[in-house]
Amino acid sequence: LGLLDANFSLLMMTLLHTVLALVLSWTGLSSVLYIFSTGLFTVVALWTARLLLRHAWYTHKLSCFSKPQTRSWLLGHLGKMQSTEEGLQRVDDLVQTYKHSCCWFLGPFYHLVRLFHPDYVKPLLMAPVLIEHRKYRKELFLQTLFFLSGNSVLISNGEVWSRKRRLLTPAFHFDILKSYIAVFNSSAKTMHDKWCRLVAEGKTNLEMFDHVTLMTLDSLLKCAFSYDSNCQQSSSEYVSAIVELSDLIIERREKNILHHWDWIYWKTRQGERFKQALNTVHRFTRDVVEKRRTLLNQQRETEAQSEIAPTAQKRKDFVDILLLTKDEDGQGLTDEEMQAEANTFMFAGHDTTASAICWTLYNLARHEHYQEKCRQEVMDLIEGRDGQEIQWEDLSNLPFTTMCIKESLRLHSPVQAVTRSYTQDMVLPGNRTVPAGTICLVSIYGTHHNPTVWTNPHEYDPQRFDPSNKKSQTSHAFIPFSSGPRNCIGQKFAMVELRVVVALTLLRFRLTPGVNPELGSSRVRRLPQLVLRAEGGLWLQLEPLNTPT
Repeated sequence: LGLLDANFSLLMMTLLHTVLALVLSWTGLSSVLYIFSTGLFTVVALWTARLLLRHAWYTHKLSCFSKPQTRSWLLGHLGKMQSTEEGLQRVDDLVQTYKHSCCWFLGPFYHLVRLFHPDYVKPLLMAPVLIEHRKYRKELFLQTLFFLSGNSVLISNGEVWSRKRRLLTPAFHFDILKSYIAVFNSSAKTMHDKWCRLVAEGKTNLEMFDHVTLMTLDSLLKCAFSYDSNCQQSSSEYVSAIVELSDLIIERREKNILHHWDWIYWKTRQGERFKQALNTVHRFTRDVVEKRRTLLNQQRETEAQSEIAPTAQKRKDFVDILLLTKDEDGQGLTDEEMQAEANTFMFAGHDTTASAICWTLYNLARHEHYQEKCRQEVMDLIEGRDGQEIQWEDLSNLPFTTMCIKESLRLHSPVQAVTRSYTQDMVLPGNRTVPAGTICLVSIYGTHHNPTVWTNPHEYDPQRFDPSNKKSQTSHAFIPFSSGPRNCIGQKFAMVELRVVVALTLLRFRLTPGVNPELGSSRVRRLPQLVLRAEGGLWLQLEPLNTPT
């Protein structure tokens, strides 16, 4: 079939070439155009032949993996991956049918192996970063993020990645996270006060993502830049640009396939809006980094010239830590590198954490007995205190709330999949081999909903994460933050914010499922985009509780 398709393409090229030659001869155009057209068609024919031969090679090499039914040998599974509720149900069907993995072809262009079992996921996620393929990360799923964040730790590979990862690690140390607790308490209180005002006005049915996303954005701006944006009350140019970029990324990926080519996209109206918003974000980050570096240099000069001991410093934010950190050679990050990492922290952090908080509140709203048990746990913890604030020491004393959060991360993971590609063949169980250069789509959703791994995987059951059950849990069965050397560097930050916000929300409100105005019911249809959202929003009914503030 591969040879037939290749020969057919070459035949078509030859026919087109002949027709063009006749047209040129009839119109009397110069032989230069004829020569040019001959060369052009030759190049196109060779490129087509190479593409089809490459497709045939991958089809043969991946024959050790089961292959779901395709549209045709050439088109493969093109168009069968959908970012909808039905698309997630299709993943459930794949997992139910193929148990651990299958191959997947997006036309003759991309050749994937989809994996959704811990035994198959683990060897890939635990592989050394040095054998990861460098080029594809900027060409496929992370292409747009490259423009947003530059060559950050999210995109880079090899030694560049290793150096950046080492330099960034201190920014997520427990001692640094402790100082962020006050920020999380403050941002959550601002959101809850706004909810109380809305409920007093009779608006008890609220869409969670709108409010929680602004709250996590508020927290991140304070933690990253010490910038009080007041974005939960009123917008700003920077915050508006962040929100617009998030929307445009979804539009670009899903609405028009031609927009995947940069030279086309930048000429569209959406591309112009993307550039303008991107310039706003980059300008803000650049100004913060430059001003903070200047201030740091001035402080060092003052301390060097003065015999007086340095005064107590303010809480260090993300940019401060990046400015102070050095590698083994005494070299720090350049301004450009710091801007890339700060932008990544903002983009990768606010949406994912917001999604995790929203789905946790949704799951607790649907299971009143678990909600009440969490609420009682928090009330017992703060009993006798003057105010309602979660302290660092409290986090380890919220075992059941943490179990509920983890089960929500399993059932509704913010990120549905991660991709990997390697410069060498990767051996998997069952004598299966992933050829070098193949894209490995590690399905977090599929692994978390695999019935051979989890009993009743579509049910919400926090007892799965009872510490007494941990020994029976398969390694890499639970990977909401990925795993291995490229796991999410901000996962501890996210878990701290999750526990603080969920605990404080349950103290002030009783939650029940709301009504989605678009659907006219409380039914929820999942919407996997950059993070897992819900069609028409995620709506909950809020009932304020008579607890002291």
